[in-house]
Amino acid sequence: MKIFPILASLILGTSAIAEVHRPNIIVIYTDDQGFGDVSYLNPDAKFQTPNLDRLAKEGVSFTNGHSSDTVCTPSRYGLLTGRYSWRTRLKTGVQGADTPALIPNDRMTLASLLKDNGYQTAMVGKWHLGMDIPGKLGDRDFSQPIKDMPLDVGFEYFYGIPASLNYGYLAWIEGRYTKVPPTQYTAKKPNDRHMDYRIMPPYFDTAKEAKALHGAAAIEVAPDFVDTECLQRFVDKSIEWISGKAEAAKAGKPFFLYLPFTSPHYPVAPRPEFWGQGEAGGYGEFMVETDHHVGRVLDYLERSGLDENTMIFFSSDNGPERSWVERIETFDHDSSGIYKEGKRSIYEGGHRVPFIVRWPEGIREPGRSWGGLVGQIDLLSTVAEMIGAKIPSDAGEDSQSFYSVLRNPKSSHKRLPLLNHAIGGRLSITEGRWKLIMPHENLDYELYDLESDPGEDLNVFDGNPEIARKLEKKITQIVCRGRTTKGRPQPNDTGYWSDLAWLTEKEYEKIAVR
Repeated sequence: MKIFPILASLILGTSAIAEVHRPNIIVIYTDDQGFGDVSYLNPDAKFQTPNLDRLAKEGVSFTNGHSSDTVCTPSRYGLLTGRYSWRTRLKTGVQGADTPALIPNDRMTLASLLKDNGYQTAMVGKWHLGMDIPGKLGDRDFSQPIKDMPLDVGFEYFYGIPASLNYGYLAWIEGRYTKVPPTQYTAKKPNDRHMDYRIMPPYFDTAKEAKALHGAAAIEVAPDFVDTECLQRFVDKSIEWISGKAEAAKAGKPFFLYLPFTSPHYPVAPRPEFWGQGEAGGYGEFMVETDHHVGRVLDYLERSGLDENTMIFFSSDNGPERSWVERIETFDHDSSGIYKEGKRSIYEGGHRVPFIVRWPEGIREPGRSWGGLVGQIDLLSTVAEMIGAKIPSDAGEDSQSFYSVLRNPKSSHKRLPLLNHAIGGRLSITEGRWKLIMPHENLDYELYDLESDPGEDLNVFDGNPEIARKLEKKITQIVCRGRTTKGRPQPNDTGYWSDLAWLTEKEYEKIAVR
């Protein structure tokens, strides 16, 4: 017999709410999609995204939602661990395909939390957090298992690729093994639908041939790998996996699927059936295809009877790639919406992204927008509160639950200061309406009132010294104590680093936990 949440709390006590609220969870994570690339959020968009719009209209659209970084690897680390990536050894940039894993096997992730609490777990898509692929380019032993990868941090099933398509290992991996070995070579090829590149046959038998023809670094590639197949394969495999878990989910053993797409990251490679759709060239076509595949997931959930109690969290790992400038000039489409700059940037366009939660059975008064500050880094604590789980002091150090916003349209939730991080290491802190960007190399402080100036046009640092001092004190504590949330201070994975330009090494060591 189903007991409604309010009645359950009266009859069985508050602990029963966690049992009632154990939805299936799907995280759909796009790659380089800007805030303005959802038609629901951008009335001037030059393409329509009806399925993403549906998520917003049937859920909660968080209009002040942020990725935890401005590029791929660190944002994915933050999403899965609830901890800022700059606390690790990765202070700038991203990782390649075959590199040491950034998430240690003993660190709690969203997947391990849910697995330990009775969920069936899977990841299908782009990883980009490092994995140990046996051998090296041109000398692989494909009979050996891949180590330090999704199956080691809480996922029970994995199908996907190790990193972005411009990195050196392109093949479909299932479980711990490559399905078809990458025995050929390629390099970036011209793209007739966008300003970037393609990964497509014909391929070469040697790395030397690939480099000689294209003048770029050789990429090892499987004979059956084509860039246009990624989205189709990922959603096919996701639906296949869910269908095998559907009956168990209906019987009380829910599932968690992490589905990180490769779009609209380069190569912008829409399938031919999407050509000509939208009014923003190949990029618009690719976004229309991305939206189509989100719709496929929604359609399957409805057909299978899983829709009502499945939570979908949709977001992007950072703002749009630099081609956003060309889209404004050529198509009058701004992928960042009203926000400044895009991917890699400390300004809002680099990290304020689409951020939507849809959960028919659990969200009160769906169809609303919420403008309070939230981060992808908060998903771990949100899910933990939802299922009644505890997060230990050495996990989710920067994660703060926004669960109350889903359940209560009048929630007074107030996010602790949120930090953002640019590709080169520059940090910022946002609390309420104020955002302080910290000095870095030859760059000075910047302070913005995001309520009156969301486009960050006017630096008001000189006129607000007290606000700047308070925010600097808070970011210093958050950085040095190893956590944002209350609890026992935790060590960062390294000592002082040069990006903390407002601090001396001695000042850092005085506060930092060792």
